[in-house]
Amino acid sequence: MFIDIHTHRPHQEGIYSIQNRQEDYENCNTLYQYSIGMHPWYIDETNWKDIFAKMKLAGNKRNILAIGECGLDRLCDISFKIQQDVFIQHIQWANEIAKPIIIHCVKAHDEVLQLLNDNPCNVPVIFHGFNNKKEIADKLIKKGYFISFGKALFNPSVEIVFNTIPLENIFIETDDSDADIESIYCQAARIKNISLDQLSLQLKKNFKKVFNSTSF
Repeated sequence: MFIDIHTHRPHQEGIYSIQNRQEDYENCNTLYQYSIGMHPWYIDETNWKDIFAKMKLAGNKRNILAIGECGLDRLCDISFKIQQDVFIQHIQWANEIAKPIIIHCVKAHDEVLQLLNDNPCNVPVIFHGFNNKKEIADKLIKKGYFISFGKALFNPSVEIVFNTIPLENIFIETDDSDADIESIYCQAARIKNISLDQLSLQLKKNFKKVFNSTSF
């Protein structure tokens, strides 16, 4: 079984996926797994606190496995100060309900790391959709954070970075790409020069550690 740690697709047979929801939190199918959060692109600057309060009501459901995606994005039009305020609320909420946090970060890794330092996050942290430099990856690994890779693994520069990261700190995802999870797994195994079974086993171990799960 493949684990898709972060996707925007409907659930598929034979894949253990965590589907991200940015709305309609109360209608998450109890048969499947979800993460819920407020993406920086979609923050309502005038009404985000009320929306956040409604979202929190759904957070205690057992099939809500993670908080996010949430974080900071320098390329979107939402006020960076409001993005920071919203992200802090996600950190505090994740701590309150003891669920991992999935982070969206674009050109703001130093700021995200600073907020995680100033507002200590007591739950596992996953940076999703990584396609950045080794120096940034090293900072995240040094903090004990997890890094999730998707279609970017087919980019030669990302291959190089991925090959330097310990297997104990990685996840695989489809996000909103057109790549299927099996092809990304196969690419990851090829880069690491290990079998698909070895990779799958390690990612199951990572999942159990982060989500305190006995699903596998």
